[in-house]
Amino acid sequence: MNARVEFEGHIGALQVKCATISKAVKFFDFEEVAKLKEGYTPAEYEAFLKLLEYDYDDGYGRPELEGTIWYKDGTWSSREEYDGSEWWTHYETPEIPASLKEEK
Repeated sequence: MNARVEFEGHIGALQVKCATISKAVKFFDFEEVAKLKEGYTPAEYEAFLKLLEYDYDDGYGRPELEGTIWYKDGTWSSREEYDGSEWWTHYETPEIPASLKEEK
């Protein structure tokens, strides 16, 4: 799997606010390879994507990537892993239950 292709396919039309991606250097020991700060320029975004232009084994074995992507709409994606297989999962903030809301 190509890290950039996977990243771009996962985010789709979502607008990235900031992101950090790390890759494995040892089993469960990761080193940051790409960081995108808030307020980035188009050139900084392209430089971030270029850092993700490498292939990795996304199948069974050790996890190869970890990271978080924050989006401008308040949602985020986190890197997940199970039994050596890995993927991005997109999360939305859950609705606050009525029992937890402040009474007015």
